[in-house]
Amino acid sequence: CCLLSPPPEDQGASPVNGPSVGSYQSSGKRKVHTKKKKGTITANVAGTKYEIVRIVINEMDFIKTRDEDETANLIWNDSAVQHEKIAELRNYQRINHFPGMGEICRKDCLARNMSKMIKCQPQEYSFIPKTWIFPAEYTQFQNYVKELRRKRKQKTFIVKPANGAMGHGISLIRNCEKLPAQEHFIVQEYLDKPFLMEGYKFDLRIYILVTSCDPLRIFLYNDGLVRMGTEKYHAPSEANLSQLYMHLTNYSVNKHNENFERDETVDKGSKRSISWFTEFLRINDYDVAKFWGDVSELVVKTLIVAEPHVLHAYRMCRPGQPPGSDSVCFEVLGFDIILDRKLKPWLLEINRAPSFGTDQKIDYDVKKGVLLNALKLLNIRASDKKRNLAQQKAEAQRRLYGHGSTKKLSAASSDWEKQRHTLERRREELKERLAQVRKQISREEHEKQHLGNYRRIYPPDDKLLLEKYESLLSAAFQTFLAGRAASLQKEMNNPLKRMKEEDILDLLEQCELDDEKLMGKSSRQRGPKVGESARERWGDRVSFPPNSLSAVFSTGRMHWKPPIKSLKTSPAPSASPTLSGPIRRSISCPRSISSLSSPSEVRALSTKPSPTVPIATPLVRPSSATLRSHSLSRSGSAHRVPHSNSLGTIHSNIVRYSTHTKEQEAELVRQTLAALTAMKIRLPGKTEEEAEAVLDEILDNWKYHKPKVASYWLVKLDSTKQRKVLDIVRTNVRSALQRIWREPDVESLHLYRLFNRVFNRLLWSHGQGLWNCFSNTGSSWETIFSKSSEVVSPQELQCCRRLVQLCRDCLLVVYKFVSESRGSLTGLSPEWDDTR
Repeated sequence: CCLLSPPPEDQGASPVNGPSVGSYQSSGKRKVHTKKKKGTITANVAGTKYEIVRIVINEMDFIKTRDEDETANLIWNDSAVQHEKIAELRNYQRINHFPGMGEICRKDCLARNMSKMIKCQPQEYSFIPKTWIFPAEYTQFQNYVKELRRKRKQKTFIVKPANGAMGHGISLIRNCEKLPAQEHFIVQEYLDKPFLMEGYKFDLRIYILVTSCDPLRIFLYNDGLVRMGTEKYHAPSEANLSQLYMHLTNYSVNKHNENFERDETVDKGSKRSISWFTEFLRINDYDVAKFWGDVSELVVKTLIVAEPHVLHAYRMCRPGQPPGSDSVCFEVLGFDIILDRKLKPWLLEINRAPSFGTDQKIDYDVKKGVLLNALKLLNIRASDKKRNLAQQKAEAQRRLYGHGSTKKLSAASSDWEKQRHTLERRREELKERLAQVRKQISREEHEKQHLGNYRRIYPPDDKLLLEKYESLLSAAFQTFLAGRAASLQKEMNNPLKRMKEEDILDLLEQCELDDEKLMGKSSRQRGPKVGESARERWGDRVSFPPNSLSAVFSTGRMHWKPPIKSLKTSPAPSASPTLSGPIRRSISCPRSISSLSSPSEVRALSTKPSPTVPIATPLVRPSSATLRSHSLSRSGSAHRVPHSNSLGTIHSNIVRYSTHTKEQEAELVRQTLAALTAMKIRLPGKTEEEAEAVLDEILDNWKYHKPKVASYWLVKLDSTKQRKVLDIVRTNVRSALQRIWREPDVESLHLYRLFNRVFNRLLWSHGQGLWNCFSNTGSSWETIFSKSSEVVSPQELQCCRRLVQLCRDCLLVVYKFVSESRGSLTGLSPEWDDTR
């Protein structure tokens, strides 16, 4: 045990200004010496001058360590820390800054990065005023001013130091010729029509908590500060440009004005709470939900700009740390936002070291809540240190004795050994990803129970909003890491990152089947899974806009066709003959272009009944303990809610069960099958008949088109673009289900969960799943149902077959469209996103 001394007076908290501060802080003297007990959480707060941080540490029952102690569970610094310090941290430690966050917290870096995103996403990034970085953009700024003068317009600009803070060095100008060309600062258009309160201009300090960058997780605190100017606002003119108490809302500026009001009443004073402001909007009939939605989008889109920089820097500091593991970094950011007269939020700046001074009671109340709820969300545990030491010891032994490592291949290895090696490597990858998903599920359960006054804004609960954010995140990675961090880009596009626990378990089970076949063992009988609960499946998607989908996809009238033959069900338990055939191509095996005996077989593939797969009758199967090790059992996490991961993120989704009767469901499935049968793929610029003729031409000349389609789908399209192709079908099928089932949230439907399993299998192994559908060899997507305990009716299976047919036709249409419009198959062209 060690004895802990309090910091000296000159190294402790800075004196707190304002009247009767003692009433805002916990009373009682600090102990002279604190005994460090075994199993306690330690905190090093030597790097902060704010007493409120120490108060919160005490309230959390953390033990303050000596200033030089670098082994504490929590390390708090007011200023940004060096990358070397983050690299030296142990896995159980937490520090309150991310590397790379300066890319949005420095004014010049924020302007530069936002400018790049505005070029590729102008509609999404319209919440920051026009900005120029001097001296690099001096010429562009002068050209803009000349254009204004030519149109006889005059605007006011605000000049800020590139790395300034607390309002220092800020000025307003209208005569732009006086600006020096070689100084380092930024120039912004001044928002001269702000939303006023009691005649005063004001801004909002929004507190944001980022708990992880891998995956990205963002929380917004539901309270904050409203900081008002101290002189009545008037539109800028030559006469009042120097009146900074009118135009600037910085507290550090206005507190020096004699008009500054330190009133503790909630609806008075120059500093008020955002909770009061929210109520003010509600009383005055403003749309509060839209206001907070706009603020949340602004925050998320801004942090999406930072994510490529932060994640890259974090990986450089923490090489070898598995993706999805506990982040050693977190950060509390202060977003400064101003509202215009239409209540649209505009981003002013972001503070990575927001002040936690408590000059007034409102500061104490708001900032204490920000810190206390943040530390509860982080879930810092006393056992983390012991667990980390045990993991380090186990890892050292593994490296020393080679346990768990796959055997290296030699140049003389046979094809069988290479296949076995690839299969083992794939199995290890799946196990690692499964552990990450289950850890993330546990983390989200803790977050839900300890949100306090925070709410999670990324990943959002709204799936359409999540899709938009993922699209922006993908654009940000392409913009800021183009040509760099190739391994990171590859990982971001890894299909496993979008899979849920159930999907990974399916792939692991398939790996076991492949391994048995390689070893010459007979296939196991499949049956109900022990302890498995109903799960909801939905895949992360990158959707095309609805107005453009109609150019490719036509649902038309529903035309009834003769019913497709039902599958023959096996009354006795037996293994599927499909599983005992030749060795199937698993996700671990290399890609190949399978042979096709005749083109006519391709069109009939998905409509031909497959009596070899018994679906309706579940098959008996040994207990799960005999099939896979305990670490892979489904029952271990059956009580948990599954989640979906995208670009490292996981999204929670509660399973809801259908209220329809069996007869109603059967009728709705029949209607769905009719609607899917009526759907046709339309080639842009051609009629349905012409599109059908194009598909027939491709299949009639399949020997010519086959290598081209294979090269396009398997090689030239990355996983993101492959998903975009299938999302054309997915989005339209989703709309059809919403219309037929009259269910806006179709993710709860059993049929839609089956569809998502099919979509995931078609994208399996970089698109090999869909390519296998063009061949009469290789593995079929139908095997995903043969090893499931779910009862799939014949009509549901026919719906899935029609879904696969539509996906195949959609690929051929996209292939034909791209080859005709560009003359070469280089991937989806930019025009495709506009005209489809």
